[in-house]
Amino acid sequence: MRFLFCGDIVGRSGRDVLVERLPALRRELGLDFVVANAENAAGGFGVTEKICGELFEAGVDVVTGGNHSWDQKEALSYIEREPRLLRPHNFPAGTPGRGAALFQTVQGRKVLVVNLMGRLFMDPLDDPFACVERELSRHRLGATADFVLVDMHAEATSEKMAMGHFLDGRVSLVVGTHTHVPTADTQILPGGTAYQSDAGMCGDYDSVIGMDKAVPLQRFTRKLPTERLSAATGPGTLCGVFVETDPRSGLARRVEPLRLGGRLQQQMPKAEALAG
Repeated sequence: MRFLFCGDIVGRSGRDVLVERLPALRRELGLDFVVANAENAAGGFGVTEKICGELFEAGVDVVTGGNHSWDQKEALSYIEREPRLLRPHNFPAGTPGRGAALFQTVQGRKVLVVNLMGRLFMDPLDDPFACVERELSRHRLGATADFVLVDMHAEATSEKMAMGHFLDGRVSLVVGTHTHVPTADTQILPGGTAYQSDAGMCGDYDSVIGMDKAVPLQRFTRKLPTERLSAATGPGTLCGVFVETDPRSGLARRVEPLRLGGRLQQQMPKAEALAG
């Protein structure tokens, strides 16, 4: 299978670059499934039904979330109606929506998507390691699922790396979100799981993690109350992680970062490696 995970979508710049680029990427890379984290898609804070509709129409199959999942109040009811919208699985019992689900590709392959949130420097949610362990007791890679993705929405790279090693050999991809900066540790772990500490963001990199620079600079330099943060509006970069898996085991045989548009150095999977 060929899979693309798109990092945190931040504001209109992030939405625009993804909507513009994704249809062609699905064709050029022969993608079977696309997941995008959209917890910052609505002006940097949460996601709406309208925005999800635009992402689905552009070719996103599943939308994941994080600590901003509930910033738009309509998400509390919309997530109950839309099975393709996930929030972190380790929210307490009774939280609206779901944090993991089994989906099916057009070709009939089964994809398990698990959305988790870290606890270091974040909200004190339930243990993400125990949470994903329970989910994997119900689904096994290569048996009930052809591809298993874990979106680890976390602040600390140590917690993300620990999750990668904890799940190595049992899932196809562990990818980090939340910090909005693409990391340079793209790799296949010893057990066959693809890993990257942070996918980066889909948004304007002439910013402070996707937000207009003026307000964050005031906060850091003067330590005074300021106006609300707002998403930067310049040209966006689409940041993501491309994974190709073995059709029998579901483990990764190739993983590469993807960066298109905007200010960052461009990166695309090697075309010659896509044959076969």
